[in-house]
Amino acid sequence: HGCPPDEIERIATYLITEKGLNTYVKCNPTLLGYEFARQRLDALGFDYIVFDDHHFLEDLQWADAVPMFRRLMDLCAQRGLEFGVKLTNTFPVDVAAGELPSQEMYMSGRSLFPLTISLAQKVAREFGGRLRISYSGGADLHNIQDLFSAGIWPITMATTILKPGGYQRMSQMGELLMDCGSSPFQGVDVSAVTALADGVGESPLYRKPIKPLPNRKMPKKVPLIDCFSAPCRSGCPIEQDIPAYLMATSQGKYREALEIITRRNALPFITGTICPHHCADKCMRNYYEESVRIRKVKLQAAQGGYDELLPTLKAPAPAAGKHVAVVGGGPAGLAAAFFLSRAGVAVTVFERKDDLGGIVRHVIPEFRIGREAIDRDVALCKAYGAKFELGVEVKSADELRAKGFTHVIFATGAWKPGAAGLDYGEELNVISFLERAKKDPGSLKLGTDVVVIGGGNTAMDAARAAKRLPGVERVRLVYRRTKRYMPADEEELALALMDGVEFMELLAPVGVKDGVLTCSVMELGAPDASGRRSPVATGKTVEVPATAVITAVGEHVEEAPFTQSGVALDRKGRPVVDEDMATGVAGVYAVGDARRGPATVVEAIADAAKAAQAIVDLELDKYTDRNINPDYNKPLGKKGDLCADCDSRADTRCLGCPTVCEVCADVCPNRANVAVAVPGKRQRQIVHVDGMCNECGNCGTFCPYESRPYKDKFTLFWSKEDFENSENEGFLPLEGTKSLVRLDGQTAEYDTADAACGLPEDLRALIQAVRQDYSYLVK
Repeated sequence: HGCPPDEIERIATYLITEKGLNTYVKCNPTLLGYEFARQRLDALGFDYIVFDDHHFLEDLQWADAVPMFRRLMDLCAQRGLEFGVKLTNTFPVDVAAGELPSQEMYMSGRSLFPLTISLAQKVAREFGGRLRISYSGGADLHNIQDLFSAGIWPITMATTILKPGGYQRMSQMGELLMDCGSSPFQGVDVSAVTALADGVGESPLYRKPIKPLPNRKMPKKVPLIDCFSAPCRSGCPIEQDIPAYLMATSQGKYREALEIITRRNALPFITGTICPHHCADKCMRNYYEESVRIRKVKLQAAQGGYDELLPTLKAPAPAAGKHVAVVGGGPAGLAAAFFLSRAGVAVTVFERKDDLGGIVRHVIPEFRIGREAIDRDVALCKAYGAKFELGVEVKSADELRAKGFTHVIFATGAWKPGAAGLDYGEELNVISFLERAKKDPGSLKLGTDVVVIGGGNTAMDAARAAKRLPGVERVRLVYRRTKRYMPADEEELALALMDGVEFMELLAPVGVKDGVLTCSVMELGAPDASGRRSPVATGKTVEVPATAVITAVGEHVEEAPFTQSGVALDRKGRPVVDEDMATGVAGVYAVGDARRGPATVVEAIADAAKAAQAIVDLELDKYTDRNINPDYNKPLGKKGDLCADCDSRADTRCLGCPTVCEVCADVCPNRANVAVAVPGKRQRQIVHVDGMCNECGNCGTFCPYESRPYKDKFTLFWSKEDFENSENEGFLPLEGTKSLVRLDGQTAEYDTADAACGLPEDLRALIQAVRQDYSYLVK
């Protein structure tokens, strides 16, 4: 960076003429120029990466590089040597969000590839493929064969092997290149490099998602021992036994898989179709290529196991002394009935509409979920003997107590319309619109230009539904922030875009009149409490054609049933509940949207399970142990194995995290985290070796816990000085069988050969295993 061109040429000339060496000059991506680099990264969604033009001005310029490379090529040719360029160095960018305690950091890997391959294309074209190119800018399994086939080699890499799977990723790439041969350099294939560069914009591998990546961490500290866990389960509100049913499904055991699913999930068809599947956000497979398609596998298990499982579900022996009324037959009410009736509790569901399913049945469009999926879940919820009364509106808990019910669960949803607060003009509530669009679309006459106000999942449903109505030509979605800050899930945003919905960002609606919606133009200001940048009015306005305006800005809880039951409400009009979903009124509970406001089906199930668990034991942990694979080597064999085509992969790609994690060992470039086999323990345990660690923090980046293994795992020290200079819990081997151990802030000597030495047995056995079987780690 910043080296003058004449100095570069003098160094290269010396190596060629005085040392007789084949010589490469490693170039920076700054050769592309600031404007190109900025536009390239912005177009791929990396607009948040901050850099200015000073490196582009200070580094080697294209006008100087080309003639210099020609001179060096000629110089090498005269001496029978090879000259080439290595593309590229890392790319310096600003530390803008506190990522590192510095002002600058270096970009590599996936985001560097689009720049480096573009520079390779530029070089190949300029020199007609005659200039050798060595590659080092984001090479990995997904592109290495194409690079090699294009005549670009040697290829080096670092970023990909600093990710989970670690050095084992090299094996798969090595196998891929086994048949590529080793013929002499014949030139770079300009058309092949051009195809690679042009294909970057179309590939999801190099395109950043619309929305910021979710937090992949489990919100807890990594334990010293037995840290193996399933991050996907922590991302699921009902903590489904995901690895267990993935294993059963992959073996074709669909009934078994569905039994595992329904232990915690009353609505497998609905959640297998429309769940936001935040379990996948936590999946460690994201660091390979993409998450395991957990929701898809759940639906596969439900479809494959339903006919066999349903006839076996029978009403159990009744639980004496309990008679529960559930008010509302939507997802939360159905789930409550399912869990309670399975446990033998007499339960009756009261639903004011003429059919069960709530928002899913009456509002969510059929192009997202069909009636059959809903009907099958309703059948499952009826299977254990719950009773259902339709067309009945309950006004208070007292009227149900008068009928002999001991407990009342309100699962009444959030049907109260929200409003955009237009200064003038009419707006159509989104729930009313979606109900009519689903039940009687022909009754809706919206005109040619429909505007949807809002940025959540319901707004996406409304916009997509409007696109399907006769007479509607254009659907525009107006939102006061940008797509990046919309609350809608990434998947729902993408589907709306695919359907042709036009997103009009940074607009705040004012009012509608004579087919025109007037909006204030906004700009993004400082982030608010949620981390989203707050919209600030610019004082400008725009007019948007609008023959109809649909408002999707959040529905509210209907307060009447709660106030008439004596239940306290918060400032948003929602019932106040404890961790068991119990209100302040004895025996009265509130679950799902009725207590949260508009939320998800899986969150409704979670609430229902908590309320039911407070009334009767549900035995939700029946299959928890099944998350661990009995074949330890099967998940171990998947380490470093990337999938180039996930659609054609028969296996679920699950890495089996509850069986074997060891990610901190995978990603440590210094091998300072070591997986140790401990006698009596089913899984290998992690020991951190203090003397081998330079505290790069890479293990903390990828650990599924909110932790830093180099600080938080049990540590082996090599010297008393190192031990005293650290706060890590760990041990220093002493003479004989004694060790100096720090645990829970206390330091003492222990003879770890003695089982009664006073240390927890797990830690004593770990220390003994290190000293006896891994003595090479003990300096």
